[in-house]
Amino acid sequence: MSGHSKWATIKHKKASLDAKRGKTFTRLIKEIVIAARSGGDPDSNARLRTAITAAKAVSMPAENIKRAVMRGTGELEGGQIDEIMFEGYGPGGAAIMVSTATDNRNRTVSEMRHMFSKQGGNMGEVGSVAWMFDRKSQILIEKEKATEDQLMEFALDAGADDVRDEGENWEILSAPESHHTVLEALSKAGIPTVEAEIAMIPKNLVEVDAKHANAMMKIMDLLEEHDDVQNVYTNADFGDEEAED
Repeated sequence: MSGHSKWATIKHKKASLDAKRGKTFTRLIKEIVIAARSGGDPDSNARLRTAITAAKAVSMPAENIKRAVMRGTGELEGGQIDEIMFEGYGPGGAAIMVSTATDNRNRTVSEMRHMFSKQGGNMGEVGSVAWMFDRKSQILIEKEKATEDQLMEFALDAGADDVRDEGENWEILSAPESHHTVLEALSKAGIPTVEAEIAMIPKNLVEVDAKHANAMMKIMDLLEEHDDVQNVYTNADFGDEEAED
């Protein structure tokens, strides 16, 4: 089972820094607020259930989760957040998708456009690169926590599509509707997850040569660090050497 882009691994290495500055909590709270607009009961709202599961995984206090749900359902003020997906190309021609959640649409559009152009990328129209990705459940497992055979047994039996080698982690890919079934199977097997989300997975990879690798990494870093950005996806293949830098 071959891996794809190393960005999932690179992104995870930066996660501890995000947690220190509170970005992880902020991102998850926004996702809960948005998800709760479709209903505050996680049993009947799959997106909300996924968001709450992710929040609990990083030890978000129950009161924070409750307030975020109430903001989304309108029981508390502060639920006016727009979702905007930006699409474009980075240095070297690899595709980038940027999921944002903002309370100021005009500001975010302007800043995203500026970041793409300043770093040698090009922001495209809606749909310009989305066709290069599939919406999938993505679950990362540390290799020391489980073997590939164990994951094949528990995850694939629970409905997962594939198990891939992602460097330091195993990556389990499933259809979005199988996300919770696979997570429950892993939990029952005592296998902890590094990250679990509904993500945009590239269908094919675009190799980024050494000339453009650093610039591509830089634009990805800057996008990840922006306050309005929820997730960044790419079909860039940096290779082992660039991933370790």
